[in-house]
Amino acid sequence: MALEYVTLKLIVQIPCLNESDTLAETIRDIPREIDGIDKVEILVIDDGSTDNTSQLAASLGVEYIIRNRSNLGLAASFQRGVDHCLRHGADIIVNTDGDNQYCGADIANLVQPIVSGDAHVVIGDRQTDTVPHFSPFKKFLQRFGSWAVRKLSTVDVPDAVSGFRALSREAALQINVLSHFSYTIEMLIQVGRRRIAYAHVPVRTNPKTRDSRLFKSILQFLSQSGSTAARIYAMYQPLRVFWMIGLVLTIIGMLPMVRFLYFFAIGEGDGKIQSLIFGAAFLVIGFFTILLGILSDIVNYNRRLLESILFRVRSLELELRTEAAAKDDTTSPAQSVDQRPAGNKEREPVE
Repeated sequence: MALEYVTLKLIVQIPCLNESDTLAETIRDIPREIDGIDKVEILVIDDGSTDNTSQLAASLGVEYIIRNRSNLGLAASFQRGVDHCLRHGADIIVNTDGDNQYCGADIANLVQPIVSGDAHVVIGDRQTDTVPHFSPFKKFLQRFGSWAVRKLSTVDVPDAVSGFRALSREAALQINVLSHFSYTIEMLIQVGRRRIAYAHVPVRTNPKTRDSRLFKSILQFLSQSGSTAARIYAMYQPLRVFWMIGLVLTIIGMLPMVRFLYFFAIGEGDGKIQSLIFGAAFLVIGFFTILLGILSDIVNYNRRLLESILFRVRSLELELRTEAAAKDDTTSPAQSVDQRPAGNKEREPVE
């Protein structure tokens, strides 16, 4: 019996906003031949650029170009790129930045845990303590932020906000980015929640070419990242979040209640009715907050069911496209049209 030949297609997606100064260097840095990968293609997502980013990408031989008519933001562009990669048969998707921050040659190392079947998601570790253009304060924020994301997501990676990451087809089918600011934190929370196999590898960075366009100040970054993390965590762990809030409100309500009961027991309850009213109000609020958490948890189960249905619909669409492409394939019949990474054959959610 002849052995099946499994072909692997990698698409490197690059979200861009006015990156005409650095895009050429970024694309030239991407290797077109990688061990274990049969085909490497590039997708540029032009997020409403006002320069010639799209035209430059076309002149550089980029296989796919998506142009947003208006600026949708990094998170929406990332998700749109992932969907486009899946539609065009990507077995592995790598996301990198258009400012050439990451060393393109390290894509080969980034995808190896997926090629070998050891992981579905791989995060590039920039080793931020060694990056020369990061200030000591920024390095501290990176360490603290990664620690906080690790606690929220239960995904133990040293560089949680790194945009240099790889996804297998199975992981990409399950990732649904909903936030508007950045995909990095939300994606890791989903990885941890769904128990998707992950890994991290050290990657190199290139010299700084420009300031970040994602945020204007460190304060804005902290505010946006914190609110995104809290919102996404509450969406996936509503019972825990509302239970803790309800518990705190209940304890606050019990303190004046205990004070009133103490004075009432010793015959000095007159004039302490305010404590009774204040405590009762917080106890009622705490009770309804816990009740809200229970209802949110029920909704959360329904959402997980919808995500499971979405996963199966996406998988079915890809199988139909693969079958249609196989009918038009002019390659030898001995070659397999199965384009899934070796060791990643499962089609069910790994939740």
